[in-house]
Amino acid sequence: MYARRRHAYFAMMGLCLTLFVLAWAVVRLWSVPVAVGMCVVAMVIPPLAAIVANRRGPEDRWWDDPSGDQKSDAGGDE
Repeated sequence: MYARRRHAYFAMMGLCLTLFVLAWAVVRLWSVPVAVGMCVVAMVIPPLAAIVANRRGPEDRWWDDPSGDQKSDAGGDE
């Protein structure tokens, strides 16, 4: 599941960069307001990508979840 979230993160960030570059390299030649709108959309994508990349999956073990291993749960090796 971690790989799927990582791929989604990089896809969203790639879309963000693509929108930004296309907006100011190509679209601004025809319409500056559309280019600005594309940049506004690109501005919203990074926080959403961070949320997608950091959301908890059903099999993820978080710091406060006990695993059943006494040594690990005591915090000796983490």
